[in-house]
Formats: sequence, structure tokens, C-alpha cells
Amino acid sequence: MSDIKSIAVLTSGGDSQGMNAAVRAVVRSALFHGLEVYAVQRGYYGLIHDDLRQMDLRSVGDIIQRGGTILQTARCKEFMTPEGQELAAENLRRRGIGGLVVIGGDGSYQGASKLSKLGIRTMGLPGTIDNDIPFTDFTIGFDTAVSICVDAINKLRDTMTSHERSSIVEVMGRHCGEIALYAGLASGAETILVPEIDYDIDEVASRMRDNFAHGKRHSIILISEGVGRGEDISKQITERIGIDPRVTVLGHIQRGGTPTHNDRILASRLGDFAVRRLIEGDSSKGCGVINGELVATDIHQVVSTKRPFNRELYELAQRLSQ
Repeated sequence: MSDIKSIAVLTSGGDSQGMNAAVRAVVRSALFHGLEVYAVQRGYYGLIHDDLRQMDLRSVGDIIQRGGTILQTARCKEFMTPEGQELAAENLRRRGIGGLVVIGGDGSYQGASKLSKLGIRTMGLPGTIDNDIPFTDFTIGFDTAVSICVDAINKLRDTMTSHERSSIVEVMGRHCGEIALYAGLASGAETILVPEIDYDIDEVASRMRDNFAHGKRHSIILISEGVGRGEDISKQITERIGIDPRVTVLGHIQRGGTPTHNDRILASRLGDFAVRRLIEGDSSKGCGVINGELVATDIHQVVSTKRPFNRELYELAQRLSQ
């Protein structure tokens, strides 16, 4: 057991639905165990500028259902320097804060790793819609983002069918195609394009042409932003087969909205788990859930490992899209 008496929590990087549920879990779990708990405003920027406030039970009331993050998030170039990292650590030490829970993606985890090397006990929670953090089956916000995409595609199908048109839907995922993969499979998209798998535009165009020739009244192509612009792919298809797919870019709508029950439960479990691991003396770990079980993996291993792409699901989507 550690001698830790107070901890802090921050959110960093892009916001994701469920971050507030995670903050709530960290605060209430810490208070339950007799710890003082502080919230850091605007991520690592707030840590450097000593923008912290002490939390109580009421501080996190009525937030479990809210999207975004009540702690805000901001980029901080200063924290990328050794001097900035030392200043952040010193601000925590001066307040007697012995542990820090960081909720965010890969960059946030790297920041937590830097602070752990300066003697601050850290735990990382995977808060990102991209589902690109390894050593956890799902990240906080991913389930909600996929649900938003599926709902949008369902609505697009209605109008595309009415006009017998094809549609290209561009979703987030610069380096990771998980949102496109899961949303595409769940919505029955005819084609899914992701950064992890090479594609042939001639084959994509031919599939669309054949779908209409076989009596389909619409066709959906779902692409991750890392593959390219939807408008460019639409233009290439038009040049090849004369069909002009309409493009919808979902953009930041995928980050907003009420988190699903899955994201609220995941965030609650991970927030409480992180607090308990800090109390037990653990540090520099990334928290996750694998096959339903809570796990803590060395944060250096997390940030140095690329999440494997689920080819099994991708091949299933291909088989079912005929």
C-alpha cells in the first residue's frame, strides 16, 4: 500500500464521450477511499499554469450523461519540453499531490510517462473515439462515436434509396480505421476503406456499378479520413463509371453527444480501477479492459505498441456486403 493522500485528474487531447463519466468515477472513488482529489483545468496546460481546484462529491454531480469534458482540454507546447514537464511535476509536489490520473489518447499517455519519470505516480485512461490504444478492447468514447456514425448512415440510406443514389461517408480515423470498420459492419456498408488495408479504386468503382446492375437502389462507401478525401474518391469513381456519389463528412459531430451506457460503464470501471491501483502503490500504467477483465499495462509498452487491426471483422464485412 502507498502513502498517497491526494491525487489529481486531467483530460487531454481530443475530447471523447465518457470523459466526464471517467472524471466522476476518479473523484468519487478517491473520496470514498479518504483521499483529497483535485481537477486540472485544460490538461497539461493547466498543470503547468497551476490551474487546479479541489473537488467534492457535488463537483461531479449530474455529469455522467454529458459529452465533452467539464475539465476542458488544450494543447500545450510548453509541456513538450523538459523544463515544462519539471514545472508541472513541481506544481503537483508543492500541493502534496502524489498521484495523477490522465484521461486521453496516445499523446496524453506519453505525457503521463514523462511525469512518472519525475517521481509522479501516474495512471492513464484510454479516452479517445479512435479506439487506437492497445492493451484494451475498447477506448472511452468509441462506442458512442460508432453509434453516431451508424445513426447517420441509417438516415442517409433512407434518402439515397429514395433517389437511387450512392453515398460516400467520411468518418474520423487518420491512422486507425476502427470507427469505419465497426460502423461499416453495423450499418451494412457495401465498401469500407481504412488506412490499414490497401484498396484498388477500380475495384471499388466496379463493385458500385455491379451493385446497381444487380438491382440495388443505393450503395454506401464508408471511408476513414486517413484514406483520403471523400470528394477525391467520388471524383475518381465518376470518372470510371459515370456514377456521381454524394459525399457526407461527419466530422466533429462524432465527438459530441450523450455517451452510450457502454461508454459510461467502461469509464466508471476504469476510473475506479485507476484510483485503486494508485492507492496500492502502482504507477506508470495504462488501464484497460480485455475480455471483460480490468488490466494495467506498463505505459511505455502502451505508447510503443501499435494496436493490431481486426482483419477478421474486416473480412466479415466484405463477405456480408455482397
